Amino acid sequence: MPDYYETLGVSRDADKEEIKRAYRRLARKYHPDVNKEQGAEERFKEINRAYEILSEPEMKARYDRFGEAGVSSGAGAGAGYADFGDMGFADIFESFFSGFAGGMGQQTGRRRGGPTRGDDLRLDLKLEFREAVFGGEKEIRIPHLENCNTCNGTGAKPGTRPRTCSTCSGSGQVRRATRTPFGSFTQVSVCPTCNGEGQVIEDKCETCGGAGRKQETKKLKITIPPGVDNGTRLRVSKEGDAGLRGGPPGDLYVYLFVEEDAEFQRDGINVLSDLKISYLQAILGCRLQVNTVDGPVELKIPPGTQPNTVLTLENNGVPKLGNPVSRGDHLITIQIDIPSRITAEERELLEKLAKIKGDRTGKGGLEDFLGGLFRG
Repeated sequence: MPDYYETLGVSRDADKEEIKRAYRRLARKYHPDVNKEQGAEERFKEINRAYEILSEPEMKARYDRFGEAGVSSGAGAGAGYADFGDMGFADIFESFFSGFAGGMGQQTGRRRGGPTRGDDLRLDLKLEFREAVFGGEKEIRIPHLENCNTCNGTGAKPGTRPRTCSTCSGSGQVRRATRTPFGSFTQVSVCPTCNGEGQVIEDKCETCGGAGRKQETKKLKITIPPGVDNGTRLRVSKEGDAGLRGGPPGDLYVYLFVEEDAEFQRDGINVLSDLKISYLQAILGCRLQVNTVDGPVELKIPPGTQPNTVLTLENNGVPKLGNPVSRGDHLITIQIDIPSRITAEERELLEKLAKIKGDRTGKGGLEDFLGGLFRG
């Protein structure tokens, strides 16, 4: 049978505080969430069992007098998790995880009454097409919680201060121990007096009603980077709700939505548009002014251009997000306008051309002629 004093590494005349310190030190070392070595879990169970016996004066006295036989009907021989005596929930949590910042992400064990970070906020913002392409400054209005200037965020009337909750002694939690034939069980719940805050405000600030924060609408200028698109999310640091009890504010997340443009479409960092030209311009070629996001640009239409030909204007597209020097292209799809009605003079000239090419004329001849041209 194990010697529980040896298990905890304390002498037989060790007092309650020495036993608690020894237990906390060993629990940090052998807790299964921290120690993955073989046998660590069994060792942790032994440590818990030893603390369960030695932390209770009555159980300790029986163990000192009769050994294991005096406590063998007690709780937890196989459970491996002790009744933690007078250790509150925060003490237990801290004993397991404090000091493991490197392995657990960050140190925990902070009590509920301490500073709390404010909530993050979301704002949906619509942009015009060119605003999304080139970016710029936008002024927005956001409703959020700000610290009350009257009480400086404490919630207490000026000249007073919150007092530590007497029910939970500032931990924000209360525990209730229940003994059963199978062992001791501890139930931890939110303190009903302070609602888990750890402190009670007796004289509330009249401005904020004791909340420490007020709803305010704030004007804010944000910078839209070039090249944003639908669904792009911008983070504006520290512009969310104010924190509680001096905690840092949350962040504001702005989700961008780009309105459709009557002339342009977007495909990644490329801009798309259509250009309708006459059949004569397609046959003979020409130079035309076309609209781009940068303004009018001259486009060369090669002779014999076919319907749905795509012509490229390089570097007239959207700047690459995060690298505005690099831009996409403007891709222009050529649509050829075939007239449904022509003048007598135009018909005469076209029929002469059709005869030169040897194409049939008459009813439907114009369509046959033009179709023959574009079939190449």
